[in-house]
Amino acid sequence: MAFPPRRTLRSALAAGVSALLLAGLTPGVAAAEDPDPRIGLGAGWLDAASAISNLEHLAHVDKPPGFVNPANPGDFGFAGSDLAFTGHYAVMGNFNGFIVFDIADPSAPSVVAGVVCPGGQGDVSVHGDLLFMSVEESRGRVDCGTDPTVGVRFQGVRVFDISDITTPTQVAAVQLCRGSHTHSVVTDPDDPANVYVYVSGTAGVRPATTLAGCNNNPATGENPSRWRIDVIKVPVADPAAAAVVGGPRLFADPETGAIDGLQNTPPAPTHPSGMNWGPTPITDACHDITAYPALGLAAAACEGNGILIDISDPAHPVRLDEVADPNFAYWHSATLTNDGKKVIFTDEWGGGTAARCRPTDQASWGANAVFDIVDGDMEFRSYYKLPVPQTLTENCVAHNGSLIPVPGRDIMAQAWYQGGVSLVDYTDSAHPREIGYFDRGPISATGLVLGGMWSAYWYNGEIYGSEIARGLDVFGVKPSAHLTAAEIAAARQVRLPEFNAQHQTPITWAPSLAVARARFDQLARTCTTTITGRRAGPLVVSGVTCLDGATVNGPVAVRRGATLLAIDSTISGAVSASSAAAVHLYHSTVRGPVSVSGATGSVAVVDATVHGPVALSGNSTPGVEPVIAGSTVNGPLACSGNSPAPLDLGAANTVNGPATGQCAPLG
Repeated sequence: MAFPPRRTLRSALAAGVSALLLAGLTPGVAAAEDPDPRIGLGAGWLDAASAISNLEHLAHVDKPPGFVNPANPGDFGFAGSDLAFTGHYAVMGNFNGFIVFDIADPSAPSVVAGVVCPGGQGDVSVHGDLLFMSVEESRGRVDCGTDPTVGVRFQGVRVFDISDITTPTQVAAVQLCRGSHTHSVVTDPDDPANVYVYVSGTAGVRPATTLAGCNNNPATGENPSRWRIDVIKVPVADPAAAAVVGGPRLFADPETGAIDGLQNTPPAPTHPSGMNWGPTPITDACHDITAYPALGLAAAACEGNGILIDISDPAHPVRLDEVADPNFAYWHSATLTNDGKKVIFTDEWGGGTAARCRPTDQASWGANAVFDIVDGDMEFRSYYKLPVPQTLTENCVAHNGSLIPVPGRDIMAQAWYQGGVSLVDYTDSAHPREIGYFDRGPISATGLVLGGMWSAYWYNGEIYGSEIARGLDVFGVKPSAHLTAAEIAAARQVRLPEFNAQHQTPITWAPSLAVARARFDQLARTCTTTITGRRAGPLVVSGVTCLDGATVNGPVAVRRGATLLAIDSTISGAVSASSAAAVHLYHSTVRGPVSVSGATGSVAVVDATVHGPVALSGNSTPGVEPVIAGSTVNGPLACSGNSPAPLDLGAANTVNGPATGQCAPLG
């Protein structure tokens, strides 16, 4: 990376915290808007009013002909459903097939293919040159025909060859007893020749006359078609050979062996709201399963329970833990954090077709439940629900989302049907908070017409929303007090060849100026002491001490476990830190030596001038490289025993003295 001149660099790196610098180093929570601009938005199908915060609406593309009923935008037979991504394409499922968008330019997506193939729900996933599609309705035909009165019925998972994504070709169709409401791609790190598909069938059991072996037997009967998931094995080189290889009984009671061993009756006669249950939280299937093969772990939302699953042997998953909640009407989907230490479950109270974000609805109804995963067990921490009420003509409840890859934080973009898109920070699992949103007014002001965001997923720099009645939306994330330009830039550095929300892969960040600055920005939110203007020294740093445009007349010493953050500041004396948590010097001048040893968090000297030697020794900051970049050192630069070794991130330093040890390449 080329390193810009001092002034340019300063502007580039500081842009993300311009507002932060004006208000000091500690960004506060943005002042609540009263009233919230999402309240009272004008209605309309393609011309509804909208409200947006900390996002930029980059593009919208209407659903093309064949995937919409203009006479009834909310027609379930043409509802837009889930999204998957491969290369520079987004694939949007639809109850009548799927649509392929070219998103090479996220601000100008275009439709490049539309495959009419009725059957609902139309959820899609990708794996290499293969695309999988869920079909659960009896109108589905093996040949994708549109006349449901003729042809061979199909309910299950279709497999398409998308080596030429503009002309997908069906190469397999695996029939299942309950069809496929959703499915999840599960890879085996030890077996790249095959991919597995976990199928969640929630429809009624089809008759054996349409598929041998299907039955609606009770749990005590012979091999019932309920109380299981289906596992399909797909040879990547021969997808036509895809076949069911198992039906794991993930709900079984390990002591009695009963296959209906989880929640079989609602926790109370009625929902806590006093309404009848809808859906009913009885566990005889999973709705969504999110796999994280690199961790050998999956999280599944299974109607009446949330469960954790060991998938180290993908063909034979095993339940590890389960939870229930008297507030949950329907455990719908799950998202694991990147480190696998938290899981977020959603509750689709009302089934996605009802208004469940009314002013009278509590924050624990139709919400997310956040759990920490501790020693393999799930421990409840909090609820999160869209914080603004919606109207009675808007279907609204928690729905599908994915992580935004900001290093050091757990942030998710999430769809709420006609509640729009919400950006939620779950870094503190006990206190999640909204940090951005987009919302449209209802499709109709007089009656509930099905619509809204089915999914909101981050993919390679932007957020893509699948709007049930309207089409595809694209959003960019804007810097704010909650998310700085550096944090957004670091997230945008993560590039994936493909993405399925129900198939999580480890997110890693290559060392960069943006990643280093993101750490600074995050620490700046924790300042316990902020110093501006002139200050007589010496200064002894404890807690998290932040110098913001400060001048310290004397030396600065950082105590064990403390943090020093300096930006646009001058220190007229030495800076010394022994066993500190972190030391960051940005765009600052030190008129004396800098010595940092034994740090445990992070160290950065960026675009700084030091009138004296710089020594870094024995700093142990696993996974976080010390950074000395674009700085001038008027003296020796010596580094030894640091793990990992310091980097300049391609930004050359000027060292007026010998550069030795680990820092020899940095001078």
